[in-house]
Amino acid sequence: GCVLDGKLYPYGEIARTENCLRCSCSKREINCCSLFLTPIGYDKENCRVIFNKKTCDYEVVQKSDPTKHCTNYSRV
Repeated sequence: GCVLDGKLYPYGEIARTENCLRCSCSKREINCCSLFLTPIGYDKENCRVIFNKKTCDYEVVQKSDPTKHCTNYSRV
């Protein structure tokens, strides 16, 4: 298998690692890409970005009330 961040994964496709990556593991190499897109263009004065490891996604929430999501932003 392949070792990534100290964890052994079997050969083949890995749908999701512990660090939110999708990987392909072969005898020669391991190739990975992220499962999430980074928010940009949000109101940095009133909002902040939090990474949710359960969903492998960023949430843009209000600084004054983190239970409320901010809108009007893009992802890259």
